[in-house]
Amino acid sequence: VRKGIYRENIYVNPYANDIVLVGEGMRSTIITGSRSVRAGYTTYNSATAGIDGLRFMARDITFRNTAGPSMEQAVALRSSSDLSVYYRCAFIGYQDTLFVHSQRQFYKMCYIYGTIDIIFGNAAVVFQSCIINVRKPVWGQANVITAQGRADPNQNTGIVI
Repeated sequence: VRKGIYRENIYVNPYANDIVLVGEGMRSTIITGSRSVRAGYTTYNSATAGIDGLRFMARDITFRNTAGPSMEQAVALRSSSDLSVYYRCAFIGYQDTLFVHSQRQFYKMCYIYGTIDIIFGNAAVVFQSCIINVRKPVWGQANVITAQGRADPNQNTGIVI
């Protein structure tokens, strides 16, 4: 993906397997959207990028949601992709920045920016050598870095940093 700012929401469907997106750098290749719960979307559908296909990989790209801190949940990336890998990527948002929805995921040397429930979901996910930046929340709100969504104690899911 060439250097540039792409103002769009992308979706990789469950039948699009083995997709690889390679950008020209986190600061150079940016996919940006502004959907949010306050704008009428569900948290799931607010994602700037929704990834469902197996074995998805992204490298050197930023996924950003610019809805702002007062727009409630606004996801930069939602991944339900099994065996997905994100390398040298940035995820920028406020509330609910990175939705690790389900399956097995791996993030290495990534930057994650947000306020409330920055990383949330029910995946089995590992973050290695990643930097998590906590942004200033709206007055009266508290920052929460992770919110694991496991409902069944027998599931083998979790967030490892």
